[in-house]
Amino acid sequence: MSDVSTALPLEALARYLHDQGLGSGEPLAITPLTGGQSNPTYKVSAGQRSYVLRTKPRGLLVASAHAIDREHRVMSALQGSSVPVPRMFAYCEDESLIGTPFYLMEFLDGRVLMDQSLPGMDPAERRAIYREMNRVIAALHGVDYSAVGLDGYGKPGNYFARQINRWSRQCRESTLPVNDAMRWLMDWLPEHVPQNDETTLVHGDFRLDNLVFHATEPRVIGILDWELSTLGHPLADFSYQCMSWRIPPALWRGIAGLDLAALGIPGEAEYVAWYAEATGRDPREHWEFYMAYNLFRMAAILHSIAQRASDGNAASDDAVETGKKAGPLADLAWQCAQQYAVSRGMA
Repeated sequence: MSDVSTALPLEALARYLHDQGLGSGEPLAITPLTGGQSNPTYKVSAGQRSYVLRTKPRGLLVASAHAIDREHRVMSALQGSSVPVPRMFAYCEDESLIGTPFYLMEFLDGRVLMDQSLPGMDPAERRAIYREMNRVIAALHGVDYSAVGLDGYGKPGNYFARQINRWSRQCRESTLPVNDAMRWLMDWLPEHVPQNDETTLVHGDFRLDNLVFHATEPRVIGILDWELSTLGHPLADFSYQCMSWRIPPALWRGIAGLDLAALGIPGEAEYVAWYAEATGRDPREHWEFYMAYNLFRMAAILHSIAQRASDGNAASDDAVETGKKAGPLADLAWQCAQQYAVSRGMA
């Protein structure tokens, strides 16, 4: 976004901050924050104070997408819990103010690490970062969602089936075609859901670059991007992060094929074992199904980004290129599905 000042009505926003007790009376400075494909996000500076402004995109939106009200609700509920989240300041659903609903939250002054190979770190530092990620997702799945006021945040039970149906329907309703692997997965996945149902709070997009780390310590100070959070199956959420071990860096955000031992990054099996030890859940029996499901889901999400780009309603300039990765991810998912079938004596 080349000119933020023309995109957001600064005077109206400044008045709102003042009314909420957040403004200093000084002119606002607005800077776009990059990284997200979905909800436009900005750093708002008012004198010595800084906030994050997160909005819905403008224009025609997919039903149930861009649920910033849910992001605000879940992070508000987790204040003071064992799950690190930024402080929430205000939520505004009045579209007349800046043209779209938005919320304001604390600006976390830390590190967002984009490359999962963690260049520039020594092996011990990398291992500590991965240990911390594992600790945080285990803590998230240990939250008593009823106790923090999140009853009704999602439907308990049957998470895999509901998610498969949701993303399949979105793909089928898209005007852009999907590849063969995607069509096969939409038929195969509903027939092979494991019967080990469980419900916890899930993030839905837990990965390295949705975490803010302390400036110098291997410690997460905030989990961001809760748009896809709900009540769901913890092993779906955990295995989503573990797709990284299956995706080559040349394809998209993965570490497959890297010399992990030399880097100090745990292998997939060790990372899974850490989670199993911390939570008492052992994902290994149905692991290839979880991988197939999550790679399918990621392909569907990227396909929806391609759809938004086609419709002229994407938040990021690289949405078209991102959307092109949906097909290769679906191919990887189908390979996992075939491996699962072999492991279960189905092939």
